[in-house]
This record gives sequence, structure tokens and C-alpha cells, in this order.
Amino acid sequence: MNLPNKITLTRILMIPVFAVFFCLDGVLPYNFLIAGIVFALAASTDFLDGYIARKRHLVTNLGKFLDPIADKVLVSTALILLLAIPAVFETEYLAGWGLIAAGVCTAVILARELIVSGFRMVAAECKIVLAADIFGKLKTVAQDFALVILVVASSFPETEAGKIAAVVGFAMLLLATGLTILSGMNYIIGNRQVLREETKEKK
Repeated sequence: MNLPNKITLTRILMIPVFAVFFCLDGVLPYNFLIAGIVFALAASTDFLDGYIARKRHLVTNLGKFLDPIADKVLVSTALILLLAIPAVFETEYLAGWGLIAAGVCTAVILARELIVSGFRMVAAECKIVLAADIFGKLKTVAQDFALVILVVASSFPETEAGKIAAVVGFAMLLLATGLTILSGMNYIIGNRQVLREETKEKK
């Protein structure tokens, strides 16, 4: 296993560590802050493994398989846990609608990932390679920043700083959701020939 794949595997192993710290609310002081740091470190490895793989020409099929899975599971875990312990969405400035809107954003983000994953599978069967686009990269950055802010803000949601951080994180989540929709549409519309491919039956 080469270095980029080891880094990707490390990101996957950091996901349960993040989840454990996040769920220790009331047991471990500053658990959300620690969880936010773990998430930030895990998210940063996404850029590191990709850079090393391209720079040293170490792109492998294993890496192509593990990297998107690591990203999707990391983001999905954070979104679901934030909805499970939603104090950050119930602060003074977001109360009454923040949690509902966050749930909709989560549904949209997860739906996009499922749709694009299925689309990639069809494209692979048609021997069509779908390259990552700028919108996909931007949505990943926006999602990561939004989740780090929201997780850390969960440590002090009752303070003024926590309330402001929650609003900033929520705004970033809305931006990430918009980019997620745009990225998904760009993938499908830009590669619509995939859906026009017809299976050729042997006579």
C-alpha cells in the first residue's frame, strides 16, 4: 500500500474517533472542540493524499475506491451526528427553523452523493471516466468548513460567540448545499451522454 492510500485509510480510521468524541457530551469536557479538531485533521488529509498521489504518480484503483468513500462517510457522519445532538441549530438566532433547514440540507447532500455515485457506476460500465469538476471541489471545501465550525460551536452554543459561530457555520452549510446541487447537476448535464448509452445485445 502506497503513501496516499495509507493517508486515505488513516482518514477512514479517524471517522470513528471523531464520532466517539462527539458523542461524549456531558462526559468529556470540550468534547465537541476535540471532535472538531479531529474532523479538521481528517478533512485536511483529503487534499494531502490527492496531492501526493498526483505529484508522485501514485494513483491506484484502490485509492480511487477508498478516497471518495472516506470523504462521503466523514461528511455524512458529521451531518447525522449534528442532527442527533442539535444544540447548535437551536441557538437564539436559529431557533424554530435552524434544525429543520439543517435536516433538509443533510437530505439534499446525502441524496446528491447517492445520485452521483450511481451515475458514476453507470458511466464506468459505459467506459466513461467522469473527472472531478471545480464545483465538486468547492462544495467539498464548503462542507468541511461548515462542519468544523458547527461542531466546534456545539461546545458553547449558549454564549454570544457560539451563537455567532452557529450562524456562520449554518450560512456555510447553506452555501455548501447550493454548491452540492450545482455540482450534481453539472455532473449529470455535462455527461448526459451516459444516460443515452444503450446496451448492445449479442445476436
